[in-house]
Amino acid sequence: MSTTWEQLEGAALSLVRSGPIKDRLADAYRNHLCFVRAEDLPDALRDEFRACHDALTRERPLRGEDAVRATVRKMSSSEADELACSVVRLFAAIVRECAGDTAHTAALNGSAVNGATLNGFNGRAAGSRAKNGSAQVIAL
Repeated sequence: MSTTWEQLEGAALSLVRSGPIKDRLADAYRNHLCFVRAEDLPDALRDEFRACHDALTRERPLRGEDAVRATVRKMSSSEADELACSVVRLFAAIVRECAGDTAHTAALNGSAVNGATLNGFNGRAAGSRAKNGSAQVIAL
């Protein structure tokens, strides 16, 4: 079973692939967002997540389609763009929240945060060089 963090990551990755935004949005919901429970998110992110969920399932489906397909079919491209941005912001917010928790826990334990990792994130920008000259890549 994937964690909430991994599902939001998967949704964000679905949104950055090629193809029409409405198809990417439907894919992000069907394959990732529908598995996220608002209760598993930090309190500060729950309302925004619920708003995204509601925005993607608000329309009544026609025969042979689901609510997500009906909703994205009726959305304008700019509405789809804004909703996709909201999903990416949710992912970024949970990364910040988890990074803050890691730093807080390390500080409480008296250990250095520099060695802490978050799903492969080590605080360097993608493609930046480590001291030994090898490229570091963020695992999203």
